Amino acid sequence: MSYCKEEGKDKIVFLTPEDLQKPSTLTFPDEDEPAGLMLPNGDINWDCPCLGGMATGPCGVDFREAFSCFHYSDAEPKGSDCFESFKAMQECMSNYPTLYGNDDKPSGEEDEENEVPKEESKEPSKEDSKSEAQAKT
Repeated sequence: MSYCKEEGKDKIVFLTPEDLQKPSTLTFPDEDEPAGLMLPNGDINWDCPCLGGMATGPCGVDFREAFSCFHYSDAEPKGSDCFESFKAMQECMSNYPTLYGNDDKPSGEEDEENEVPKEESKEPSKEDSKSEAQAKT
């Protein structure tokens, strides 16, 4: 005799050998195409992985307002009427530099500050050592 037992969130189904021999009548729903940035009804899909989770978090509301404004903007150039929304989003993000990063410096500028110029390097290069050895002979 087949029966089902529930334990918390789990269902345990016990089948008899006869029930196991029968063809399955289980049908699975068709898999939907994964939704992109826009849903079929034209709304923005805030769960799209392409947004990188920006629609959630402490500045999610500001991001959604700015993104919506830009997306639906009819102004020329596009989004030029969204300055206040983007300003509010930027102000919010600047309050969470560890979460959103701090882009006060142009890219590459940090690397230049941490890089030691070759002239100031304390270790002599192999070429310098060879030159000194040849000069001594």
